Amino acid sequence: MGRKNKAIDRPVLPDSKYNSAVVSKFVARMMIDGKKATGIRIIYDAMDKIKEKTDKEPLEVFLKALNNVKPMIEVKSRRVGGATYQVPIEIRESRREALGMRWIIKAARARSGHEMSERLAAELIDAYNSTGTAFKKKEDTHKMADANKAFAHYRW
Repeated sequence: MGRKNKAIDRPVLPDSKYNSAVVSKFVARMMIDGKKATGIRIIYDAMDKIKEKTDKEPLEVFLKALNNVKPMIEVKSRRVGGATYQVPIEIRESRREALGMRWIIKAARARSGHEMSERLAAELIDAYNSTGTAFKKKEDTHKMADANKAFAHYRW
């Protein structure tokens, strides 16, 4: 990781169906081996399944699910005087979004089920209802940060 200059945040073009940059970012994270069309198909199928199961606007469910999974704080290892401490730090918005997306995708891939679109839809619905593996990951991260609150003064 370079220490000299900060990487430039490139603008993300919104997707064609929902006109949302967040969905477009999700597609980019979802794709494997550069197969963007497959990623788009999986996500749009998952959105259709969400519409069928919940009778709510799928983009609304997707965004709320992502917000429910986004962590606010995490712990980072800091070495102070020969000892390593887990220091809780706040996370910037772009990293929050990235972690939330990553956790949802990982949880969906780990689920048992037939198609990826079904597993993704189920994970998004669970995250929307504040349950599921991705939401549990966020809760565990917050618990760990809360448990190490005593070391917050090592933050720099």
